[in-house]
Formats: sequence, structure tokens, C-alpha cells
Amino acid sequence: MALPDASPEISDALRVLHRVFGYDSFRGEQQQIIEQVAGGGDALVLMPTGGGKSLCYQIPALVRDGTGIVISPLIALMQDQVDALTALGVRAGFLNSTQDTYERQAVEQAFLADELDLLYLAPERLRTEGTQRLLDRGKVALFAIDEAHCVAQWGHDFRPDYLALSMLHERWPKVPRIALTATATSATHAEIASRLGLEDARHFVASFDRPNIQYRIVSKSNPQKQLLELIRAEHDGDAGVVYCLSRASVEKTAAFLVEQGIDAVAYHAGMDSRTRAANQARFLREDGVVVVATIAFGMGIDKPDVRFVAHLDLPKSVEGYYQETGRAGRDGEPATAWLAYGLQDVVQQRKLIDGSEGDEAHRRSMAAHLDAMLALCETVDCRRVGLLAYFGQPGEACGNCDTCLTPPESWDATVAAQKLLSTVWRLAKERRQKFGAGQIIDILQGKKTAKVIQFDHDGLSVFGVGADLSTAEWRGVVRQLLALRLLTVEGDFGTLVLTDDSGEVLGGRRKVTMRKETAAASPARKDSGSRKGKGGRVPADLPAAAVPVFEALRAWRAATAREQGVPAYVVFHDATLREIATRLPGTAEELGTIGGVGEAKLAKYAEGVLGALAEAHATVPAPATPPPAESVPQVPVPAPASRSAAPYDEEPPPFDLEEMDPPWDDWE
Repeated sequence: MALPDASPEISDALRVLHRVFGYDSFRGEQQQIIEQVAGGGDALVLMPTGGGKSLCYQIPALVRDGTGIVISPLIALMQDQVDALTALGVRAGFLNSTQDTYERQAVEQAFLADELDLLYLAPERLRTEGTQRLLDRGKVALFAIDEAHCVAQWGHDFRPDYLALSMLHERWPKVPRIALTATATSATHAEIASRLGLEDARHFVASFDRPNIQYRIVSKSNPQKQLLELIRAEHDGDAGVVYCLSRASVEKTAAFLVEQGIDAVAYHAGMDSRTRAANQARFLREDGVVVVATIAFGMGIDKPDVRFVAHLDLPKSVEGYYQETGRAGRDGEPATAWLAYGLQDVVQQRKLIDGSEGDEAHRRSMAAHLDAMLALCETVDCRRVGLLAYFGQPGEACGNCDTCLTPPESWDATVAAQKLLSTVWRLAKERRQKFGAGQIIDILQGKKTAKVIQFDHDGLSVFGVGADLSTAEWRGVVRQLLALRLLTVEGDFGTLVLTDDSGEVLGGRRKVTMRKETAAASPARKDSGSRKGKGGRVPADLPAAAVPVFEALRAWRAATAREQGVPAYVVFHDATLREIATRLPGTAEELGTIGGVGEAKLAKYAEGVLGALAEAHATVPAPATPPPAESVPQVPVPAPASRSAAPYDEEPPPFDLEEMDPPWDDWE
């Protein structure tokens, strides 16, 4: 179904989109990207998670002669990626260290016989001379470099082997390349282009806005309890991801959730590979599982129905935060990005930077990343506007983040800042002493604790001058002074010291405005009309009469997925089930007009879908006429009506630096 003036590449691409993926039109810049690559040109694509990046290389690979080579960073997910393509009738395979000799030989022979449309490789394997000689002997349609931000050396997911991918153009100069990522500032964008030799490629930068995600950042008090309240109040029975900084925190939090009746599993690089793989498989293939993980988990996860991502510790950068929160709501349905953030987070991150083994330039880069993350946490303006501004894009107040729903108050904290900075100065100047936040706050509040008396701190002139503020308010002052770099920490015990800018405040030359501390609770999302069904959350735009049908279809899908050993979304996405439940097709031909039902899935699943509809038909009579698309109630972020492109505490103890996870754990 080509457009009248469409190029041959796009005419072919539209036919593939319809036949294989079951959609009739492209979304956003997909058409231009596909036309560029299918025509033999290079492309660098920045597109948010859920925006349909994979189609931008899958369709050109199907249109062009040969096999599309996909460089993917995580071998643990290649099987699921291949399963999803196989379900669509696409000939796909992978080569990695999980296979035995015979399996690898079978895939290699299929590639050489031109019997593969797509072949997935890890960058580590692509660097081997054996793999390069294999590609020389076959016909390569294109190279797709997924998660291209891994080439950024000071980025949050740096992979050294990505640096070698510049050789693709040198060894195979006539093969088009497409690099894709969901996370890149203008500086990272430029670094990707430079390191991969894509300066002359056509660049596509989509909006990074994910309007279906509600961003919320709360003051940390008892983070496990706060997390439990979030899940029980808003996400009971939903799939979610909880990020913790250390492996010990992961284990403790997962155990706590299980004790509270939440179906939760742990994931970190310190676990044995079999347990880690089993937990990841449960999360991907079962409904309503919560995974508690370090940042070793998540890159490449395609699960569309993750309803919340929670952070119990402060992310190290806005890029990392955006990448991790982007794993929520890939299906376009409402989702929550929730972060509990407190003073100890700031202290810990500053200590991590000071203790970094990198050079001074690396530490400056880490500090700049942290400063931007702190600015996002402390802003009194719209979170979404701040996120988009970080990536160099404009935005307007969204009405769907905590600062929009409950605008925070700000206050003139100049005097409070002077009192606290003066206490730090007097301890250092008069006593040659340095202390952490707790002791300084006790002095300001005039508390005669054993430690205060021991060091004769009740004799300081500043003793008791801060009795007007609560402990929580003073901790907020310390936290925000650290964020503003008017205060810093040093040493293993996180003692507070002044900075070069502190004198501006102490001398009355700089005014300090702060966000007012509030209770730890945060506003729940606006009522989107969504409701719970027997099998989980029911889409908000589903007519009441169609709910039993949708649940029957979901039960059929779950049974089918279990039988085939694949995630449920590999069978059909919720958006497809929603359209089936609303339109109630009575024949295979009518089912074939539903978005997401391509030829292979129609042949494979028509009998099962029509059978599930027949069983539910007695309780949900078919409408006389299918409702027009414009009459269907819309969710806050509606899916396209046409068959468009694919759906998109308390203060914790100090962390053990030895048990921090790197942002990867399964190199070849």
C-alpha cells in the first residue's frame, strides 16, 4: 500500500510493514529513516524508548538483499529478540557464547546460505577475526548498532568494545550503517558520530518526551515502606522495576517485598548466572512480577507493560535516570517513574566521585552529571521541562508530574544557610574539627547530646541558633547546599566542609532560595479511568462491555505464551488485544485488519483468537457496527487509531564500594 509519490524503497517497506508487522502506516520519522537506510545511506537515530527504533533497521534488512547484522550489547536478551521476530515470520538468528558448537555452526551455515534476514551479534564477538571472515563470505544488508550511547567513554553504559565499531565502514564501505540510541545529550550525540565515523550520516533526533510517564521525586524517609505504599496504592499486581545502588540493597529490598506479599525477584551481577537468567525470564514472561535490581539490569528489555520504575537511590546522571525510567510504559499506557531521594544520597555520590580512580577530567565529568541530577531533584519547576532541557529540547509544563500536580513552595533560606555554614566554619576554625550533618544539626538545634557535651559544642556561639527548624528541615538545607555546591563532603565519614562559594553566602553577597521540605508522601497520578481486572490492569480506553472479552483474550495469550516458552507480548501486545476486544472480528479475514496482526501471526493464532472470542461472545454481544476510531475514549496518551508502527529511612549505612555493580554483567 504505497503512497502515490513514495520511493521504491518506501513502497517495499510499506508492504513489509503491513505483511509482517500488521500495520498500515509509519510513525514519526520512521519512514524517512527507513528510506535513508533502505536506499543505502547511513543514519544516526536518537529516539525515545518505545518510539519504534527497531523497525528502523528491521524493515530495511527485510527490504535489502542479504542479512541485517545487529550489534546488540546484551547476549542474555538475544534469544527473546529472535523469538519475537520468528513469531512474525522473520528469519532471525544470533551468535553468542550461550550456544554450543553445533548451534553456532547451524546459524553460520544459514547466514552463508542467505537464509537469515537478521543476525544478532555482541560487539565483543564482532571484533574476532573469525566473525569478520564469516561476514566477508556472506552478504550483509546493513549494520545496525543498537544502544549506540555505549560508545560514549564517560557515559553511564560505556562498553570498550563499541569503540572498535568504527572499523565497520573501513572493512565494509558499501554496507549502510544505522546507529540507534534512546539516550543522548548533544555532547553524547557528537561523540557517537565521531567515534563511529557517522559525521556524514543523516541524523534524526526525535522528541525525548514520554508524556505517558508521570515523574515523581519524594523525600526519602523509610524508602522500603514508601515503595510498598506506592505499589499497594497504585500498582498492585503490576510489573515494575526497582533500582538500588548496591547488591546488598537489592537483596534486602526484594526479600522485604516478598515478605509483604509482592511477587518480586532480585537481579544483580553478583548472583550466579543461572539464577539471574531465571529471574529475568520470570520478569519478562510472567505478568505482574517486580524485579529489584542494580543498573546491571534493563538495557535492551522490551517488556511493554512495565507500569512503574522506582529508584531507591539517587541515579548518577540524568542520562541514566532517563534510560532507566524509560523502561516504564513502552506500550503508551500511563506509567510512573518514582524516586526516593535524601541527604545521604548526595553525600554518598560525592564520596564516590572523590574516590573515583579516574583522572581529574573524569571526576569533573562525574560531578557535572551529578549536579544536573541534583538540579532535577531540587527544581520547583516541571520535571518534564527539566528533562527535555537537559537533552536540548523545549518543553511546556506537563500537568502530569509531581511539581505540576502539587507545586512546591520555595523560601528564602539565606539566613538558615548562613547559620549552617557558620557552624561548619567555626568548628573548623575554632576547634580544628570536622563533623557530618547529624552533629552540626544537633548543635544548631541546641541539643545537649552525649557527643555535643563530649566535644563541648554547647559552648559554641552558634549553639541553639537553629531551633526554629526541624531536623527534617535542616537535613533539607544541608542537602540543597550540597546540591548548590555551597557545601561539600570529604573523607570516609562524609564530613562537611565549605567550598570556594560559601563565602559569598556568609558575606551576604548571595541570596539562597530553597525548595521547602514537605512530607515524604507524593501525589498519586491523576485518575485516568483505568481499572483492575482479573488478570491485571485494564486499559483506560476500553469500553466496559469489552472488559470480559479483553480478559478472556489475555488469559488465552498467557496460556499460549507459556506453551511456546515466550513472553506474552511476543504473541500479541495489549494494544492488539484491546482492538480485538473492541471490534470483535468474526472471521480470520476481519482479524487480519487489526493492528499488529501480520500474515504469520494471523496464520498461527487466528483459530485460537476466534475461539477465545466465541467463548466470551455469550456475555459480550457484538456491536451492530464497529465504533469509529474517533468515538473511542482516549487515554491521556492515545495509541494511533490506524494500524501504525509497533506500540510503542532512615539514613542508610554507607555502601560497600566493592559490591557496586558496573553497568554491564554479561560481556562475551
